[in-house]
Amino acid sequence: MNKYRLAIVRQKYRPDGGAERFVSRALEALDAQDLELNVITREWDGPVKPEWHIHICNPMKWGRISRERGFAHAARKLWQAEQFDLVQSHERIPGCDLYRAGDGVHSRWLEQRCRILPAWQQKRLLNDRYHRYVIGAEKEMYLASELRGVICNSEMVKREIAEDFGISENKIRVIYNAIDSQRFLPPSEEALQALRQQWHIPEKASCLIFVGSGFERKGLSAAIQAIAPTDRHLLVVGKDKDQPRYQQLAKALGCEARVHFFGVQQETLPFYQMADGLLLPTLYDPFPNVILEAMACGLPVITSTGCGGAEFIEQGINGYVCDALDVSALSQAVMALPSCALGSDPALRARERIMGCTSERLSTELVAFYQALLEKK
Repeated sequence: MNKYRLAIVRQKYRPDGGAERFVSRALEALDAQDLELNVITREWDGPVKPEWHIHICNPMKWGRISRERGFAHAARKLWQAEQFDLVQSHERIPGCDLYRAGDGVHSRWLEQRCRILPAWQQKRLLNDRYHRYVIGAEKEMYLASELRGVICNSEMVKREIAEDFGISENKIRVIYNAIDSQRFLPPSEEALQALRQQWHIPEKASCLIFVGSGFERKGLSAAIQAIAPTDRHLLVVGKDKDQPRYQQLAKALGCEARVHFFGVQQETLPFYQMADGLLLPTLYDPFPNVILEAMACGLPVITSTGCGGAEFIEQGINGYVCDALDVSALSQAVMALPSCALGSDPALRARERIMGCTSERLSTELVAFYQALLEKK
């Protein structure tokens, strides 16, 4: 295969973002391939190698719509001038060759969010100018003649795109994210005890971990309600400006002593390693990396039907899948997990399930898709 020029478009690199981790892992996985790697971005604080070409594209912005529209126009102008062989966008920009649907389908997310809002707020949400802009840009991108392929990180999102936009399933590839299973490992008994002591978590407590910023979407309210009638602890790793409201909820339910808020952590591994399971009743999530990270650490997972990561869960074998708002089912699932994950069968099954999600596999599947698209060009 001749060397070709690939451009990856991502507006902003945020170190704790799932999409950014996919981009940086994909770039690293593709490093050994015979291609020229380019990144089009407003700002990039991620890993950089000398052979990567970072194109800063930072037009003026006055608000959310201006930010999205301005970057879309500037990025498209740049890639058209550069005439890259393949443009893979992680933003909803009409005219790209390949789109990675890491955020899923915007209208599907709004549908799920409406489930927790009163009628007047639902109406305001659906009529919001920004959301209408995103839905319009998404539709325009999917219907554009330039679009030749779509990468999804779950079968759930593939199905939604095919249904909502009439895209042929032949154009859509499901490529699961990679996880470093040699870094994300179950702890030794000694390490688990040391971590519990370090972070002041009772040594014998049974702990579930919740990882993610944006507590409303990730389902923290349901998670707190689910553990409230049990004896389980909840380790919350992430941030949200409304955190006091969730702390108040835990207090009202009488479980504030068992709900521990740790804020955003650059290194999440120790928190997985002192937990016994992941509880993520997210309203809508294409496939959060935290599910792969938790399973690699030997944690069975409780997640929702609105999460693409549910595809990795075998009911009662390595976790449970419930409706995001079914607190009773979530609470039953919490109690059905082993009180101690370490060495348990669900823990072993969880880790076993993700062992094929390697950087090598990610690279092979991406390059195979790129080649197929380039042959058609």
